[in-house]
Amino acid sequence: MKSISKILALLLAVLMCVAVFASCNQNTPKDTGAETGTGPAPAPAGDKTLVVGYSPFSSKFSPFFSETAYDQDAYAMTQLGLLTSDRTGAIILKGIEGETKEYNGTDYTYYGPADLTITENEDGTVYYDFKLRDDLKFSDGEKLTVDDVIFSMYVLCDPMYDGSSTLFAQPIEGMEEYRSGVESLYDLIVAAGRDNDKFDNWDEDAQTKFWEASDKAFKGLAQDIVDYCVAAGAADEGNIAAAAGAWGFELEEGATVDDFAALLAESYENDIVAAVGTEQANLGMDDLFPDYTDYTQTPVKTGDSAANITGIQKIDDYNLRVVMTEIDATAIYQLGISIAPLHYYGETDKYDYENNKFGFEKGDLSHVRSVTTQPMGAGPYKFIKFENGVINYEANENYYLGAPKTKYVNFQQCMKDDDKISGVTTGTIDITDPSFSTDTIETIKAANSNKELEGDKVYTNTVDNLGYGYIGMCAKVMNVGGDPASDASKALRKAFGTIFSVYRDVAIDTYYGDRASVINYPISNTSWAAPRSTDDGYKVAFSVDVEGNDIYTSDMSAEDKYEAAKKAALGFFEAAGYTVEDGKVTAAPEGASLEYQAWIPADGIGDHPAFQIFTEAQKALEEIGIKLDVKDLTDSSELWTALRAQSVAIWAAAWGATVDPDMYQIYFSGDDTREAGGSNYQYAIDDKELNQIILDARKTTDQAARKLMYKEALDIIIDWAVEIPTYQRQNAIIFSAERVNLDTITPDITTFYGWMAEIQNLELK
Repeated sequence: MKSISKILALLLAVLMCVAVFASCNQNTPKDTGAETGTGPAPAPAGDKTLVVGYSPFSSKFSPFFSETAYDQDAYAMTQLGLLTSDRTGAIILKGIEGETKEYNGTDYTYYGPADLTITENEDGTVYYDFKLRDDLKFSDGEKLTVDDVIFSMYVLCDPMYDGSSTLFAQPIEGMEEYRSGVESLYDLIVAAGRDNDKFDNWDEDAQTKFWEASDKAFKGLAQDIVDYCVAAGAADEGNIAAAAGAWGFELEEGATVDDFAALLAESYENDIVAAVGTEQANLGMDDLFPDYTDYTQTPVKTGDSAANITGIQKIDDYNLRVVMTEIDATAIYQLGISIAPLHYYGETDKYDYENNKFGFEKGDLSHVRSVTTQPMGAGPYKFIKFENGVINYEANENYYLGAPKTKYVNFQQCMKDDDKISGVTTGTIDITDPSFSTDTIETIKAANSNKELEGDKVYTNTVDNLGYGYIGMCAKVMNVGGDPASDASKALRKAFGTIFSVYRDVAIDTYYGDRASVINYPISNTSWAAPRSTDDGYKVAFSVDVEGNDIYTSDMSAEDKYEAAKKAALGFFEAAGYTVEDGKVTAAPEGASLEYQAWIPADGIGDHPAFQIFTEAQKALEEIGIKLDVKDLTDSSELWTALRAQSVAIWAAAWGATVDPDMYQIYFSGDDTREAGGSNYQYAIDDKELNQIILDARKTTDQAARKLMYKEALDIIIDWAVEIPTYQRQNAIIFSAERVNLDTITPDITTFYGWMAEIQNLELK
């Protein structure tokens, strides 16, 4: 689904690196008893197999190249991360001896494969010194050493690496010099253009074939978009202009698919990979341009390049130093890589650290890619096979925290949530993660004899989702006089924010009940940086009037609050330059309007937690002279395209989050040396003070100091009134109470410490 596919892919890549990191690599060791489990069919008599219900896999089970959340969980079963974290997401620095930390009134000891010492030097550089345990082994019995760590890092930092890791973007000493002087054949041909007549790195025939394939791919992309729009009812059969318009592109009536393809090529400067990454409907690059990897994965030497990354330094077989040129608070999360076995993913005859050989030819990751479908590592389980939608695992007897008590595990592919729930209630699935909807809750309660979420059939565990829901407003669209940053423009948006925010309680309670809560800052409650109600300066979102006075009092009824919100909104409209007479807005200032549209992907039936907010706000705004048109989308992809085009004033959506609360991706608007954050186009926020706070917060590892900085940043975002935080929802993991020994489930599961965190202790009855 066009733009959303790219956004979600990026979010999932980031989020699931965190989730998998929490799921499989953070364990509290316990004594291992006799193995009680069975394996993939045919299993030994008397043994049992733990079956986990999953959404469909894509077979990219690689610690380097996986994309979906499900594929990442699949490979994580087999991998060991260099770093581990606790139940709050905090990094464990003394993994070898273990660190004991209190959570929810209980002390837990966390172990990992390494110790980490961080040294901030007077010259601004930072040393990350890793000391590995010396008894680690991969599942095939081979010893794990620093060479495996170095190999893994070099794969992630190779100029041709195109996976989701951004380790190469960290300020590691020598990184730029190592990655320079090499570009992909694809990038060079696209940059040279169609009329290139210099053939130093490829011949004319190769160039001709490339552009023929590219043109065919652009036409295929255009046709796929048209087919998608027609099927969705957004355009009539044969009306290319209407389909393009629904997709956010303008064509004249009577336009052809060729015209649409040419417009796509022009819009993306002939970069078909970028075009598909953003505008994909149903077909991907493999469908549209089957041989594209022949170009994207072919390195071309274009200049001088360093032979190694000077900041990745082997001390001995079990000690490694990574040198950063500056402090970056996000670096520690990027360093928590999976330690992939050099002898499996790489080529041992091509590894010689002293002679700058790191397990593969620089720019050639073909061998690493060749084993993408069959992961291997030092994690708790060994990958056996993936067949007929089922991944079979067997316990790794060499796992450093002890061989798992359940010898065999199957990841069973399920197509729908209904399949997951019925699988647990009927006895074919032991653990799964359905969407925690009202229907899910009713089904679970009906299955249990006590009619509760925890009963004799199903045991339900809930945690806060790593993300939050919000209502957004684009400052470029919603402003006065064309100045998004002016006080008048902020007042305009605050008027709407005040009305929206007062209806959050009733809407979220109606839609989610106890499964979600209202939040007051644009940050997930799972984050350590999220303001708490007991913190100094904590305020309910949009709860003060234009003079800075509290709008509400503790003794107000809901109806009283609604009336107070309308009165406060009128004050903001007046401050924005609107004419207000007798309690109603009668005229708008230049550049503003008496009518705005709010988009919400609610399937055309109002199925969205913010839908009631919009409908109640619609009535309230109408009473004070403002028209709010609510557009209920049946296809959410329309929203993402419109946001990219900055053509939507108001919308409802949700953000994913990461362990670290870094705000660069969403709110950074750019400066002389850095580009804007990848999603900043949605809000079009542009604030130099906010930019500086975001950068400063990256330059310290002092969590207390960073929390204060982020509170200041959040207050600025609220002042811009481009985002109204709405809800923090819950996710659920359900277990078969009949087949799983509930006493052996990971205790105190959290957002950052999943059920797989101590999977080696899990037993079946």
